[in-house]
Amino acid sequence: MSGSIFIKKPLDLLMKEAGETGENSLKRSLGPVSLVSLGVGAIIGAGIFVLTGAAAAKYAGPAIVLSFILAGIGCVFAGLCYAEFASLIPIAGSAYTYGYATLGELFAWIIGWDLILEYAFGAATVASGWSGYFTSLLQDFGIYIPPSLMATPGADLVLYKGHWQLLSNLTDTLKTANVDPSTLQHASGVFNLVAFIAICLVTTVLVIGIKESANLNNAIVMLKVSIVLVFIGVAGYFVLHHPEIASKNWHPFIPPNTGNFGEYGWSGVARGAGVIIFAYIGFDAVSTAAQETKNPQRDMPIAIIGSLLICTVLYILVSGIATGVVPYGQLDVPDPIALVADYAGLGWMGRLIKLGAIAGLSSVILVLLLGQSRVFYSMARDGLLPPFVSRVHPRFRTPWLTSIVTGVGVAIFAALFTVREAGSLCSIGTLLAFVIVSVGIIVLRVREPNLPRKFTTPWVWFVAPAGAISALLLMSALPWPTWRRLLVWFAIGIVFYFCYGVHRSKLAQPPTTDSKPATGG
Repeated sequence: MSGSIFIKKPLDLLMKEAGETGENSLKRSLGPVSLVSLGVGAIIGAGIFVLTGAAAAKYAGPAIVLSFILAGIGCVFAGLCYAEFASLIPIAGSAYTYGYATLGELFAWIIGWDLILEYAFGAATVASGWSGYFTSLLQDFGIYIPPSLMATPGADLVLYKGHWQLLSNLTDTLKTANVDPSTLQHASGVFNLVAFIAICLVTTVLVIGIKESANLNNAIVMLKVSIVLVFIGVAGYFVLHHPEIASKNWHPFIPPNTGNFGEYGWSGVARGAGVIIFAYIGFDAVSTAAQETKNPQRDMPIAIIGSLLICTVLYILVSGIATGVVPYGQLDVPDPIALVADYAGLGWMGRLIKLGAIAGLSSVILVLLLGQSRVFYSMARDGLLPPFVSRVHPRFRTPWLTSIVTGVGVAIFAALFTVREAGSLCSIGTLLAFVIVSVGIIVLRVREPNLPRKFTTPWVWFVAPAGAISALLLMSALPWPTWRRLLVWFAIGIVFYFCYGVHRSKLAQPPTTDSKPATGG
């Protein structure tokens, strides 16, 4: 068994799987526009509408702009490695598949288990934010959902300025306004029905078909990017015409460190980058759609790099404008971009920004659940998960059972459990995936230097190590509790692998085995 855990999946077998057609295979229907849209859909969401304010207020101040640049550079390094793998091995599974081909089965299992942190827990976290924005928008129009169905069990909500909101999100606001929380009407959460329904609806779309999912995502992306551009235009106009306000708020650009690592100063810039990597969560989910792409060798690199560059520019502009309009210490609120609009005298944009946030978070949930189901699909085909997970619907040509199981599991998690710490956990999971993909490219270049590559990572002996090192540095800037949770998660995964996966692995079976590859059906 010790030898089999490091067995590698042959590239010729991967290419054979990539060329499969028929009702038991995934349907190739995505082009470059849909793929870029998937990338933008995964990236523009919680990061731009929520994390920007919190990271600026707690860690980096106005230098949150540098945090986004640092995180973006690290993502581009990793993205170039993803692009080479995706064009070379156009298979659903993303970093899991790449790890299987280069580092062996145990590493593949580890990264597959890690991707659950990134995709499934990420979707649950985003669904919680979606619920908050959606119920807030409804309350703007006088539509009230029972507060017990707006939050997880035991969550304390208060009625403030006509809106039911989490007390934990209002602590600083109430203190500044000299409002005693005990004087407000309270309610306790029982079940976050709004988040549950949101994930169920997205799961239904994913089951119906990849093309339908992509079309819905395209429409959502157009809406939210338009709203972000409107915000940049009108708030940027305010900054240009009130340079004295911006100059005051941007000074000092890098606030002095408080004496604790990660609290402002350059260490704060680094920690801010490590935390906001969650803003980029899911760009690698584009590569999980490689098996459903018409021309993956050409289109996957365009989509991965294109979506990264577009979103990094938008993040830099939004964070720079936000800290120019509002003192960074006041941005730690659930809706920092709406607060910026209020400061700039653009109160009319409040509802528009909420609509953009709802659209943004919707597409993030869609892409993350799509990515998770495709990773599970690939793992089941390799025997590391039960066979039913890889079944493809004969009509819709989607991995429908795993989509439903994943969707229901994430919906229940989002409805019942607090996910406040899940953001950092998703970030560390994402960064670990970057490390393995970057190392995998180096291994493949050494082992298979003459493979015909449609896309090659430029300056690979610099870019790939830089991708791995930058991800490790960002991981090191994350707090110890996040690392502790990661180690516990991996311990559970290793037990599962040695109790099930190592015995059922198709590659580890003797050549004379009668078992057939799980192609679904």
